[in-house]
Amino acid sequence: MTDFPAFSFSTVAHIVSELGAAARLGEHIAQRFPDARRALLVTDPGFLKTGLVDAPAASLRAAGLAVEVYSKVVADPPEVVVLEAVGAARAFRADIVIGLGGGSSMDVAKLIAVLTDSEQPIEAIYGIGNVKGTRLPLVQIPTTAGTGSEVTNIAIVTTGATTKMGVVAPQLYADLALLDAELTLGLPPQVTAATGIDAMVHAIEAYTTRHKKNPLSDVLARKALGLLSANLITACEDGKNLAARQAMLLGAMLAGQAFSNAPVAAVHALAYPIGGIFHVPHGLSNSLVLPHVLRFNAPEAAGLYAELAEIVVPAASGSAEARAEALAVAMQQIATVTGIERTLQQVGIKETDLDRLADDAMLQTRLLGNNPRLVTREDARAIYASAL
Repeated sequence: MTDFPAFSFSTVAHIVSELGAAARLGEHIAQRFPDARRALLVTDPGFLKTGLVDAPAASLRAAGLAVEVYSKVVADPPEVVVLEAVGAARAFRADIVIGLGGGSSMDVAKLIAVLTDSEQPIEAIYGIGNVKGTRLPLVQIPTTAGTGSEVTNIAIVTTGATTKMGVVAPQLYADLALLDAELTLGLPPQVTAATGIDAMVHAIEAYTTRHKKNPLSDVLARKALGLLSANLITACEDGKNLAARQAMLLGAMLAGQAFSNAPVAAVHALAYPIGGIFHVPHGLSNSLVLPHVLRFNAPEAAGLYAELAEIVVPAASGSAEARAEALAVAMQQIATVTGIERTLQQVGIKETDLDRLADDAMLQTRLLGNNPRLVTREDARAIYASAL
């Protein structure tokens, strides 16, 4: 017998990591999807304004495809946007969907791909494994190094003022993920920092998750954390450094592969209410609670955190507990050096908000169940208080 419990591992079938690949999108599509004729490009208004959609779109047209751009995606996309996008795909008779943007654009692209030719209403696919049938061909091209959504099988939809639902299904894995750092050159330092820390959280939580942690996810998480920690400061300070940007994209993708198979835990569970109630970007929400959750988990996870500290803080020494603390300190220092907010007060959260946040966090049972240490409501409130 081996020491490893049984596990399964799924990911995207084809991955291209190459500078300039987006400008040759038509060639990639023609090679992988020779029957595709009508491409729906899914993005957001901000990315559309950068002009970086033009080259991929022109490349598709040069390869003989008709192209429609749907650019009304917003952060934390609500149901109404998803349904409008599906309507646009149907009206255009799209036969391939291409997500081009951050996590929200890629999530919407996944949902368009599964719903356009489906009889299922959107509410029927919420939850795990509820998508029926096949989907349209799906290509994902990230423009931030953060969510890893290009290689995950989950999409998040905002269903109410502060409520969100997830769709988790194998059909949400794309056919092709394309990493091209030229698309990330316009990202402001603060966005680069917050999305980069988000990716680091994916790697850390995948490595320490209580369920489904496996040898493949471990290797990916460690490699991701190495790439991200070595390049994040450079990418923030010198946004035109393409080598650092490409390394960040690769790290975020590897972290996405890791957490898609070994799911995230309390950092995300406590971050979601911050984003949902106070409209703080997801990466920043994660960053605000990360060091405090690391310290809370240390009694159970110090050994694993010490292994990760060797990657992020090679000089760290001493006991496992000391190295685990060095990891927490290092993550705080990254936030300090990159200039993003470091306390809940800086994003408008007050002491009087902590009970509501704690109540909301406790609803994230799927994520809390993965955490290396049991989190009670009192624990959640105490973690928020330490982040205040």
